[in-house]
Amino acid sequence: MNVVQEQLSFAGPLAEVYINQFSAVEQLYESDPGKDDSWTERAAWLDQTEQTRVDRKALAARLREYNRMYNPNPAVRVAIDQLEINGTAVVVGGQQSGLFTGPLLVVYKAVTILKAAKSASARLNRPVVPVFWIAGEDHDWDEVNHAYVLAPELQVQRIRMHRGAMDRLPVSFTKVTAEAWNKAVSELEQLLPDSEHKAAILEMVRSSSAETDNLTACFAKLIGALFGKYGLVLLDSSDPELRRLEMPVFEQMIRHNDELESAYHETVHEMAGLGYEPSAEVAEGGANLFYIGERERLLLFKREGRFEDRKGKVSFTADELLAELREHPERFSNNVLTRPLMQDSLLPVLGSVLGPGEIAYWGLTRKAFHKLGLRMPLLLPREAFTVVDGTVQKYMSKYQLSWNDVKDAEIFQSKREAWLAAQERMQVDMRFGEVVAAFGELYDPLLVELTELQSGLARIGAVNREKILHQIEYLRGKAKEALEQIHATGLRHFDRIQLSLFPLNKPQERVYNLFDALNRFGMDWIDGLMDIPYELTGKHRIIYL
Repeated sequence: MNVVQEQLSFAGPLAEVYINQFSAVEQLYESDPGKDDSWTERAAWLDQTEQTRVDRKALAARLREYNRMYNPNPAVRVAIDQLEINGTAVVVGGQQSGLFTGPLLVVYKAVTILKAAKSASARLNRPVVPVFWIAGEDHDWDEVNHAYVLAPELQVQRIRMHRGAMDRLPVSFTKVTAEAWNKAVSELEQLLPDSEHKAAILEMVRSSSAETDNLTACFAKLIGALFGKYGLVLLDSSDPELRRLEMPVFEQMIRHNDELESAYHETVHEMAGLGYEPSAEVAEGGANLFYIGERERLLLFKREGRFEDRKGKVSFTADELLAELREHPERFSNNVLTRPLMQDSLLPVLGSVLGPGEIAYWGLTRKAFHKLGLRMPLLLPREAFTVVDGTVQKYMSKYQLSWNDVKDAEIFQSKREAWLAAQERMQVDMRFGEVVAAFGELYDPLLVELTELQSGLARIGAVNREKILHQIEYLRGKAKEALEQIHATGLRHFDRIQLSLFPLNKPQERVYNLFDALNRFGMDWIDGLMDIPYELTGKHRIIYL
């Protein structure tokens, strides 16, 4: 395995500046993780504010129970025991619970959490526990219900999980039948190319999906099976028992809701002054909280002293909402702007591992953290990778394609066309160009003569001319298709390069599923990822296998 850094930016402008020029956006963030003092200062602040967070023992008890069900590795139990002790910090990162773990970037986030926690522990000489925050409270089913693999016939194929009811409930509460699981697993089996690893992969997927009735439970089992041995602790943000521990935090969010809203709006203006657009909606009158009722997750707004959803399906005064919270905490949920606040109220967060989009919207939250007596943690960019297998490397070398050639779609297409042109038995474009030119030389003077003979013939002649040119172009296309068939093997090599590295014109890690990679590279591939040195900046790296 050879790992090199190559230029490929997945980030928007704000995340790029945060990573490369922190001082230019420091008013939006708390501290620069590139400075040693930032780490010691954050750790000291966590020690000083121990009593302001959810009780460690109660939290540890719930995490033990949850991980016993889905992630029962001894290393996880040791990590939770450490978390129960004052002074232990956490590096946390999260993701939605996608089908079969979702795209590769989810795995890279888990890997980054583990590496960052280990690095921080050595830096500070104190225990730092890695925690994966499963965003099971999210309700956008279409974002999580699918997985992509590269099928043997070189097609990017989507496996889609179907649900029964079309409720807009959190993913953790959305039921999936055994029949739907079996169908999705069967599709995975059919689409994955045969390999020496396939049987073990399918066994892992089947055992994780067995007796689970929602995506989050299967996601937790898979992540636990892959990363439990490293001590990665799992947490489901929609866990009803966890909600009971979070009640005081939700109460604060309700009581100080106007202040929080003002903080978000103030930051939008600050961002505009710096030349950035907010990457998350800051709605006028938005409560930035969800209420789960009427079989759907309803975003709340403030109208005339009441908390209501857009359609008025639910409506509470502040006191009624607080009473509902005490009676049914499981009905409450954070949105993208309050989730960071909940995370830091629950856990002693030293650093939060984030993707580029997350870094951008976290820039909206610093003032909101302060309104609840909190401070934004260190934001640690997720590691980003593209994996290039031996076959693709061989093809790139054969056709003299560099990384920069492949990442630029226009350059890659021009290289492909140039290669095909060099193989042609006849110069199709040149020969047909000659025919078109000769036709024009003969036909255009004829049109002039026809016009002089009778004006009506000019129109008929012009129409006829276009039809003839259309037929010539049709034949040119057929000739090119014939040449492509003759050189199909080479063109297939070009397709393999492009589909492997930039499927659907997107970075590999944003499309392909983990099990597509494990089927190609083996079950110990993740161990190899863990051995790659940690890169705090999150710069994109190429893994040449």
